[in-house]
Amino acid sequence: MSISKAEIIITSPGRNFVTLKITTDDGFVGWGDATLNGRELSVASYLSDHLASTLIGRDENRIEDTWQYLYRGAYWRRGPVTMCAIAAVDMALWDIKAKRAGVPLYQLLGGASRNALRVYAHASGNDYATLSAAMRGYVDQGYTAIRVQTGVPGLDTVYGVSATAKPGEKYDYEPAHRAADGTAATRPEEEDWDTHSYLRHVPQIFAQVREEFGPGLSLLHDAHHRLSPIEAARLAKSLEPYDLFWLEDSTPAEDQEAVRLIRQHSTTPLATGEVFNSVYDYQTLITDRLIDYVRSSTTHTGGITAMKKILDFADIYGIRSGLHGPTDVSPVGMAANMHLGLAIHNFGIQEYMPHSDATLEVFKTSYTFDSGFLHPGEAPGLGVELDEQLAAEHPYTAAYLPVNRLQDGSLHDW
Repeated sequence: MSISKAEIIITSPGRNFVTLKITTDDGFVGWGDATLNGRELSVASYLSDHLASTLIGRDENRIEDTWQYLYRGAYWRRGPVTMCAIAAVDMALWDIKAKRAGVPLYQLLGGASRNALRVYAHASGNDYATLSAAMRGYVDQGYTAIRVQTGVPGLDTVYGVSATAKPGEKYDYEPAHRAADGTAATRPEEEDWDTHSYLRHVPQIFAQVREEFGPGLSLLHDAHHRLSPIEAARLAKSLEPYDLFWLEDSTPAEDQEAVRLIRQHSTTPLATGEVFNSVYDYQTLITDRLIDYVRSSTTHTGGITAMKKILDFADIYGIRSGLHGPTDVSPVGMAANMHLGLAIHNFGIQEYMPHSDATLEVFKTSYTFDSGFLHPGEAPGLGVELDEQLAAEHPYTAAYLPVNRLQDGSLHDW
């Protein structure tokens, strides 16, 4: 038994996805997510130009050895492009192993540790009325946890905030920008930002939310890496009365020591890591208990093999999972998150942004949502299959996430 083909499929059913297809010599097929939002073609090239040929003839059952071969065997290690490519290979091999065994993947990871995965939704609004309507729609669907994002007075646009959200409406704020006529964008849009206005406004919004929705609803908030350590500490402290489930990505993620200052000033739980790609990004944060939730996605962090090791490491220190689940992680990557989340002991919560209907026509899924909970399903493997014919009908379209500038024109952290 060995790998006979490794093919890269690029498709854009509403947004761009890169998928690795591995085929064995006896006909088993495994799928891996290799999507890196705004840098998709770099991973596709890494796979097709550098990795695919090295996989041919390898025993597909030797998943750990293949992971080490791709990571330790290369001079250049880590980084989002490399780790995303390794993740795709890893997912595809786990998919094949579980399909060969005839069981859903989570059974090979130790079996289920829970009945289903609690998830949180994304609600936003330029004003409180719009935000409240969006939140009410999710509560009516059975969600018990909601991420709250708000417009900021004086700013025309804020990343992650919808000006027109309706109750229960799917709001996919993360697709990278395309030109108004639908053609490829030539450069990112530029948005404005004002930290002081943001810090004044956000606590007022959470006060209104708690007054309307009461103490039982879990509330989350994402600062999108835009604050200095002392600004983040101020925000975390000011949000303590509103009992957040977590405050996410409050400072630029590469500075692990910055989180220590936030921790010293506040008891608000902290989550970070959606732009991390290695256990070394977490080392100090975990051993010094500076965070409460690990926020990486399986897609961007070396796959199931690597992500499970990170979460097992975190479990020793009482830190739980909160895996990144935006719609720029394909349904293949989302399924990998779910199978891992169902199996590990230290599951916390799963981010859930439902993919568009167009995406779900290309990616056939077996996972299910019911009243605020997800389950990966009982289909063998990951439970996701790619329709290659439909995928070919959606060609790649260049697109980018926005850039941030302060009101004086200075470039700000994304």
